[in-house]
Amino acid sequence: MTSTKKDPVIVVLQLTGGNDYFNTVIPYDNPLYYDNRPYVKYDRDDIIKLEDTKDWEQPLGFMPQMGPIKELYDQGKVAVIHGVGYKDSPRSHFRSMDIWHTCEPDKVGTEGWAGRVARELDPNKENVLTAINFGHGLPRALAVPGVPVAAIADLSTYGLLTGISNQDQRSKALDLFSRMYSPTVGGSFVTDYLRSTGTDAMVGADIVKVAPERYSSTVEYPNSPIATHLRDIAQVYFADLGTRIFYTQHASFDTHAGEMAGHPMLWNDVSQAISAFFEDLKEHDASDNVVMYLFSEFGRRVHDNGSGTDHGAAGVSFVIGDQVKGGHYGEYPSAKNEDLEQGDLVPNYDFRSDYAMLVEDWFGLDSKPIVNGSFEKLPILK
Repeated sequence: MTSTKKDPVIVVLQLTGGNDYFNTVIPYDNPLYYDNRPYVKYDRDDIIKLEDTKDWEQPLGFMPQMGPIKELYDQGKVAVIHGVGYKDSPRSHFRSMDIWHTCEPDKVGTEGWAGRVARELDPNKENVLTAINFGHGLPRALAVPGVPVAAIADLSTYGLLTGISNQDQRSKALDLFSRMYSPTVGGSFVTDYLRSTGTDAMVGADIVKVAPERYSSTVEYPNSPIATHLRDIAQVYFADLGTRIFYTQHASFDTHAGEMAGHPMLWNDVSQAISAFFEDLKEHDASDNVVMYLFSEFGRRVHDNGSGTDHGAAGVSFVIGDQVKGGHYGEYPSAKNEDLEQGDLVPNYDFRSDYAMLVEDWFGLDSKPIVNGSFEKLPILK
């Protein structure tokens, strides 16, 4: 476990919709990139070259909008993990995200991996704010019956649907939550979960109200949803309320059409927001015990469809922070036609290895019961 003065904290940023790996970390000297992307590609001169990859498997670069990430990368604070995924990807958003959330590729799981971590960190439920999701709804990654998780859409209207003042509207929202998850995990699970967490959410609402009052910063966050969420995360983190897991997401990376317009905007928002967040941490001398983890449920098809890209398999994940040993990890999957599966890059690194690394090397916990098995870890954390 890493040695930090404060308890280790993680910020999970989910890139919802299937981020285009091939157009995010680009093998710009590989002719197969340009052959497969007649329309959805970046000009070689516009790609941000990563000079330290010249002697790697193949030279790589970030897409043009990732300049702020490149600055953190140059400081040795960004680990890029290649070929992340799992075998036999169903290429379905809901099922794939469910697999990532529960670590159950062969059956429908009922417990989220991050919720399990929260349970281990706070087994007696002494702090209802041990884990918080920033955004609408609650990802399955955090859903474990009996484990309190706060869901904050906006700090000024916080609560697990408690921000909906009208009782009829709140009932409809709860009913929607039930109808979404009951078909896959069972109605009793949903009922038990809401019963066991609703009261905790109301308690957390009163506690977290102090966060904005305690927050002061000269950092200007961009005007985007993800920047707002990361600023809210910073406010709660600086308020020292004992939160260990912060979860949020940005969407939609489901770029079947108009990718060269939408995908750059998504990464511009993500990159600028992450830069502001870490600048905020630095200003408050509070960055040594925080790591950020970025992932998406799958990558996208190698060959474009003329306007965008369709659902793929292998993807890329990132770990960012002061305690990260920056650089590239894993192997960039082959783009040769004979090496593809259904036209997709093939995963060569199990996503549960990412979780195992974070759970064991960051939180100091046993990862086996959390990720459902033993998985090879990469030496990403100091």
